[in-house]
Amino acid sequence: MQIIGIDIGGTKCAVSVLRNGVVEEVDRFPTSDYAAIFARYRETVARLKPGPDAVFGISCGGPLDAARGIILNPPNLPGWVSIEICRAFTDCFGGRAYLMNDANASALAEWHFGAGKGCRHMVFLTAGTGMGAGLILNGRLYEGATGDAGEVGHLRLRPEGPLGFGKRGSFEGFCSGGGIARLAQEMGWPHQGVTLKDLAEAAAKGDALALQVLDVAGERLGEALALLIDTLNPERIVLGGYFPRCAALLVPAMHRALSAEALPSALAGCKIVPAVLGETIGSNAAVAVALHALDTLPGNAN
Repeated sequence: MQIIGIDIGGTKCAVSVLRNGVVEEVDRFPTSDYAAIFARYRETVARLKPGPDAVFGISCGGPLDAARGIILNPPNLPGWVSIEICRAFTDCFGGRAYLMNDANASALAEWHFGAGKGCRHMVFLTAGTGMGAGLILNGRLYEGATGDAGEVGHLRLRPEGPLGFGKRGSFEGFCSGGGIARLAQEMGWPHQGVTLKDLAEAAAKGDALALQVLDVAGERLGEALALLIDTLNPERIVLGGYFPRCAALLVPAMHRALSAEALPSALAGCKIVPAVLGETIGSNAAVAVALHALDTLPGNAN
């Protein structure tokens, strides 16, 4: 059986395979319109010579109809509307194909291959352009009644604040990469088009406003993590996206808020760690979707 991972990201796409238990990326290219991207996927997958028992795992940002294998209309993929992506691959190559939103898929990847190994209760946070979560509860991926579990970016932390997930003052508004940039503008950053990278570089040089912005973002991050800790009592929270690169600038305020807000016993039982898969998380996530569909993932946590 051949496991093939298809990562569809807002800025890059990739194809990967599982060989001897290790995910190997075989192609990576910038995201563009659907026709061009699928042509590249078809060309790359054809070189892998998939057999009739191939299993495709597809990771993509939502909204999706994962059960029917349809990409609906993700904001980070303009023009990708009602794409029957699973059928597109099986019509070309046979086999089976499974679709999952990228937050859940990334949670599976960090759980199986990365910082969540051995956990039975884990929260993964995307901490990228948006803020989503994948939940591993009792050693299984938890998707909820409608598949919308983990949309933590929609939680409101303040009545007002930066806009994120269509809601001012939301977790995504304050703590996603784009949200922190918008927070900087609201706090008086003098230049347009600021990015989190710009803020981190300025803060590392001692810029007072950049440090203040990241202190506020870190505090809101801690407040949101406290809600998750009190509600779900996870043993580990894995923070992806920008967090591994910016942790030193956010952790002091994050811990300050956690100490003030979270239940002490639940906080003591939870480790908060950076994701470790880095730039390979998309490829690992796509392969993890296939392994999850085959029900071969949970063994590492039992």
